[in-house]
Order: sequence, then C-alpha cells, then structure tokens
Amino acid sequence: MRFVTAAALSACLAVPVLAAEIPGLPTISVERREQVVRDGFRYDKLAPELKARIEQDDTQRLCTEYRNEPPPEVAARIEKAALEAIVFPEDGKFLGDWKKGEALSLSGYGLRMGDDPKRQVGGNWYACHEMAPTELSYGTLGPSLKGYGKLRDFAQDAIKEAYIKIYNPNATVACSTMPRFGTKKILSIDDIRHVLAFLFDPNSPVNRVD
Repeated sequence: MRFVTAAALSACLAVPVLAAEIPGLPTISVERREQVVRDGFRYDKLAPELKARIEQDDTQRLCTEYRNEPPPEVAARIEKAALEAIVFPEDGKFLGDWKKGEALSLSGYGLRMGDDPKRQVGGNWYACHEMAPTELSYGTLGPSLKGYGKLRDFAQDAIKEAYIKIYNPNATVACSTMPRFGTKKILSIDDIRHVLAFLFDPNSPVNRVD
C-alpha cells in the first residue's frame, strides 16, 4: 500500500503507543510491552539510529503516561520545550519552491528499514490531508489544507506559524499525533520551506480555489 511509508512509519515511531487495558484480561506491565516492541523490530540487530527511533523521548513518555491528555501544566511544559528547540531558517526566508513541495507532499518514500538513505525522503502529506483540489486521493486524519495560504491572506505570521507546526507540532498541541518533521529530521529546513511554498505560494495549486 502506498501510504505505509515515510510519514506513516515516522508517525508510528514518533507518537506514543497507548496500550489500553481490556477488562477481564491480565494487565501487561510497561516493561513487557516495551520488550514486545523491541522483539518485533529485532532490536538486537538494529543500527544505533534505528534503535533511537524506538526509544521514547521525554515528550512521548509524558504523552503515554497521560494517554495524550496531559494536565495543563504538563502540556504547557511540553509545548514550551518544543518551541524553544525549533530551528528557524538562518536567512529568515520561509518559502521555497512550491513544485518541490508538491513532490514532497506526494512522496511517501523513506525511513523504512532497507530504504536507500541517499534517496529523498517524502513528507507523505496526502496520507492525512486534502491539499490541491486536483488531487483525487487524500487522507482525512488531518484537516483539509485546500486554499490554505489564500484563506490566510498569505500573511507572514501565518507562514511562520505553519513552519512551527510542521517543524514540531508539539509546540502548539502538546501531544499532537502529527509527525515532528523537523525535530526528527524527517524533512530538512529547505524541505519544510518547499512544503510551505506549496501551502502559501499564490501560484500553487493548493491556492487555486474559488
């Protein structure tokens, strides 16, 4: 299936796994659950960078502990830490080439075990969002982004806000299920700029709406 690829896998590895307890069945310890995950990925044979993707970071541990609904003070702490860690473009420019952004949004290649690390990793945005009105196949896990820039008057504040959301959505929603494209190095800063251009360039098909 096309969408079991970069963003799908990265989402699985970036979002806390919530193991719900089923009434009447034995409770499985956290340690046992983690061991099952490691065994499933043949943990002992993984390269260090892949092992790191299985281990939860502080945000993931907190979101797992609170089942993605942390109390306000914990949510504020997560969002503050995420915002402070965001790296902005050094030249202050947020928009790249919308055509490259379109290609990144369509591509789901990369981050799977055995994938060629020299090939461009895609963002796989159509797995979750509607974007260009001409695209017939898209997911509905996230909101529609059709007309995104036009609806926001192509404002600079809106562009910067979208950059933050893409780089690390935990900066705006503590336990967001959206992949952390910048923080987890799924996309480079230039890649994110291209995706932003796809969302905000007036000539992009995303903004060719009535």
